[in-house]
Amino acid sequence: NAWDVSAMSNYNTISAISESPIKPGLIYAGTDDGFINITNNDGKSWSKVEVKKMPGVPATAYVNDIKADNFDVNTVYAVLDNHKYGDYQPYIYRSLDQGKTWKSITSNLPDRTLTWRLVQDHVKKGLLFAATEYGIYFSINSGRNWTKLKGNVPTISFRDLAIHKRENDLVGASFGRGFYVFDDISVFRSLSNDQMNSEGTLFPVRKAWWYIPRPHLGFNDPWNGPKGTQGDNYYVAPNPPFGAVFTYHLSKTLETKLEKRKKEEKSILDKGKSVGFPGWDKVESERRELEPQIILEVKDKDGNTVRRLNGPVKKGFHRVAWDLRFPSPNTIALGVESSKASGFLAAPGRYSVKMYSKVDGKLDELSDSQSFDVVPLRSGALPTDDFENIASFWREYERTVRRASAIQMTVANSLKKITSMNTALSQSTADVGDLDRRLSTLRSSLMEMDEDLSGNRSKMGPGEKTKPTAGSRLFVVQRVIEYATFGPTQTAKENLLLAQKDLDKIESQLNQNNKDLDALSRRLEKAGAPWIEGEGIPKNN
Repeated sequence: NAWDVSAMSNYNTISAISESPIKPGLIYAGTDDGFINITNNDGKSWSKVEVKKMPGVPATAYVNDIKADNFDVNTVYAVLDNHKYGDYQPYIYRSLDQGKTWKSITSNLPDRTLTWRLVQDHVKKGLLFAATEYGIYFSINSGRNWTKLKGNVPTISFRDLAIHKRENDLVGASFGRGFYVFDDISVFRSLSNDQMNSEGTLFPVRKAWWYIPRPHLGFNDPWNGPKGTQGDNYYVAPNPPFGAVFTYHLSKTLETKLEKRKKEEKSILDKGKSVGFPGWDKVESERRELEPQIILEVKDKDGNTVRRLNGPVKKGFHRVAWDLRFPSPNTIALGVESSKASGFLAAPGRYSVKMYSKVDGKLDELSDSQSFDVVPLRSGALPTDDFENIASFWREYERTVRRASAIQMTVANSLKKITSMNTALSQSTADVGDLDRRLSTLRSSLMEMDEDLSGNRSKMGPGEKTKPTAGSRLFVVQRVIEYATFGPTQTAKENLLLAQKDLDKIESQLNQNNKDLDALSRRLEKAGAPWIEGEGIPKNN
C-alpha cells in the first residue's frame, strides 16, 4: 500500500519497522526525529509516541530496533541508544498496549552496554535475544533477567540478529568480524531455575541429517588443513558437528575423592587453620579411584544400545556429537584406555539418548531419555535398497572385521609367544631336539596364517602384487561401502563371503595351533623353563 508519509514523520528517516505477525496492518516504525509511529490500518493513518516520554529515555535517543510480539497482538519491543551524545547505557523497552505506554526491560544488563537489536523466539514467548555493543544476551523471562551468551563468541559489537526458524539457529551479524551462528537454540526453551539447580539435564535433541560427510580439501593434511592447497583466497568456516548433537548441563563438576579433599583442605587453610594427614587408607583409596565419567547411551527404537559416548564432567553446558555410527569393530590391545574410532553408519530412524554419571564406580541416571530422528538428507542418484537391509550388511561387515582383527592379533601374539618360548627353552633343562622342532613347525604354520591374512610381506615391501587375502578382500568391501549409502554392490557381497571362508580356514588351524602351544608350554614348565607372560602361575611341585 502507498503510505501517507507526511502523516507519519514529515519525511524523516525510518530507522526501524515491524509489522505484527498476528494482525496484518498493525505496523510500528521508529524515526530519527525521536518518535515511534504506529498504524492499525496499513499506514493510512498514524499515531506517535515521543521516545522522551518513555521512562528513563533521553529525548535524543535513537530507535535502533522495534519488534512486534510473535504471540500477543498488543505487545511490542523497542531498542534505543544515545551513544552519539556520550550516553552508552542500554535501553530496551516493552509495551503491552500497542505502544501507548512503555516499561524498561533493561533489567540487569551491564551499564555502558549499548543496545542494537532484539529478536524474539518463534516458539517460546518469553525467550528474547539482544545484540549489544559487547556481545549477545538472552532472557528466558521476557527481559526480567539477562544472561550473556559466551561459547566462543568474542566480546564485540553485534549489530543484527535473526533466528533461522527451520533449523532453530541464532545468527548474529557482528561489526567487522563476520557472522556467528549458535546452532539449535531449542536448548533455551527448556531452561528454568529448577533445571539449572538439578544435578544434570539432558536437553531435547533436534533431528540429525543422515549422509556421509565429504572430506575436506586437505583431508588430514596438518599443514594446509581444510583449505587444502587453495591458500587464503579460499574462504572456509567451521560447520556444525556432524550427526546428532546432545546438549546437557551439569550443576556441579564431578570430582574425585582427591579433588574434594584438596578443595576442603584449601578452605581450611584459607581460614588460617592447619590441615592434618588424612591417613594412608584414604590416600590409597584416592589413588585407586578412576576418573569420573559422563556417559551418553544411544539406543535404537527397539531398545538396543547402539553407542556409548563420554562427555565433559565440568560444571556448565556441554555438547557432544554422535557421528551416527556404531562402535569400531577393531580389536583393542591390552592397556588401551580410550579410542575414538567408529564403525559404519546406523540406519535412519528413531533413536533415544540417556545420560548417566559414573563416580568411583557408582552409576547414577541423570536424565530422562530424549528421543530424536535420524533422517536421510537427500534421495540418492542410484537405486537404493531398504535402509534396514543396508545397515544389516554393514553390521555383518563389522562382525567380520571384529573376527578378522581378533584372529590377526592372536596370530601376532602367538608369534611373540613362540619367540619367548624359544628363549625359555634355551634356559631350560629340556633335551635338544623335539621341542626345538615342534616350536619351529608351529612358527612356520603361524607365518603361513599371517600371509593368508595380510599377504606376502616380502612382496609387499617393494609394492609387488600378492594373491588376494582375507584382509585385502575386507579392504575391498570397505572401499566399496565406505562413501556410499545406496547399499552394497555385488562385488562387496562376494568379497565378504570369500573373506569369511578364508577366516574359517585360518581360525580352524589357529585353534589347533593354540592347543599345541599349550601342550608345549606344559612341557617347558616341566623342564624348568622360566615362566612366560600370559601363562598360568607355575606350581611349586
